[in-house]
Amino acid sequence: MFIGTYHVNLDKKGRLNIPAKFREILSSKYSNRLILINFDNCIVAYPTEEWLILEEKTKSLPTMKKDVRTFMRLLYSGAAECSTDKQGRILIPSYLRESISLDAEAVIIGILNKMEIWSKNMWDSFFEESKEKFEDIAEGLSELGF
Repeated sequence: MFIGTYHVNLDKKGRLNIPAKFREILSSKYSNRLILINFDNCIVAYPTEEWLILEEKTKSLPTMKKDVRTFMRLLYSGAAECSTDKQGRILIPSYLRESISLDAEAVIIGILNKMEIWSKNMWDSFFEESKEKFEDIAEGLSELGF
């Protein structure tokens, strides 16, 4: 399970070091391959095996609905596959880096079965804005059975 927050740097080619703890999970539980998508102002990195579970769920959506088709087009057309190299880095395509204003400084957070990659500035803004709402959000989750 991916948990925690890590501050990392991208090199000039757009490669990012995956934290050692996450690399260990990728190699022991998964195939070291990731699917990257832009979602919610960050890049979500799914291990391929977790992506396949999501893919199965999307296959069951009613594709006769316009919103479903639009969602699927945008989701899949922007996705990229990557693998970790021998140094534990991934190359993030330029279009994904640009989509979230990712430059030299990045933040990687673990969220159970996936990772999120944020530009440092976007993460700092999100965190400051959201931490004050945390208790209210947690309380609201009780309505969902949490």
